[in-house]
Amino acid sequence: MIKLKCIAIDDEPLALRLIARYVHQFPELQLVQTFEDAVSGGEYLKNSPVDLLFLDINMPDISGIQLARSLETRPMIIFTTAYKKFAFEGFELEALDYLLKPIDAKRFAKAVEKAIEYFRYKNAAPEKQETSLYVYSEYRMIKINLDDIEYIESMEDYIKIHQQNAKTILTLMPLKKVLEKLPADKFQRVHRSFIVAVDKIRSIHNRKIQLAGAELPVSETYMDFVRKWMKFK
Repeated sequence: MIKLKCIAIDDEPLALRLIARYVHQFPELQLVQTFEDAVSGGEYLKNSPVDLLFLDINMPDISGIQLARSLETRPMIIFTTAYKKFAFEGFELEALDYLLKPIDAKRFAKAVEKAIEYFRYKNAAPEKQETSLYVYSEYRMIKINLDDIEYIESMEDYIKIHQQNAKTILTLMPLKKVLEKLPADKFQRVHRSFIVAVDKIRSIHNRKIQLAGAELPVSETYMDFVRKWMKFK
């Protein structure tokens, strides 16, 4: 069984006790320390890396956001706060999740399960990482099954991940970067603005790729792929 070392930082003792109680319900987690101020917690993290950090945002002296930005090695972070207004800062820091106080036990469990799953994903053998993709959207990390992706569309600094069996996901990431995360035998760039899932292609005609839910253009740069695809069809 995996064991994720974690700490909690919160200036409210009652909140720390609640988090500790929730954490102890998961055998995969090991709560090694709690801190009531960000300075002490930050000093601990300099010398004692952990896998998961439960971090309050609104604290005196140094906020959770400031602490997270200062960390040279950043663990997975689950932010806890009573204020929704800090959600965007959490997104910028690629927080694993964002829990509003008072923290509900079921919502806490969902965040922890996500952390456990992501930890396994990051530490799996490379050949086992090709069934899913993790991106940051809606202020938290989202898991996307590769088999659900139909195509990916560039929107300047953002991309839209269009799925057949789930909603479209918008995330801050260039098209080139997401292509590096995808298995080359399953996804192909066909235009400066589009990546297509090869097995979702129904037909190609006149530089147009027909999918179940869209028609994509093919630029001259990527015509070699089209010729290879048609050769084997």
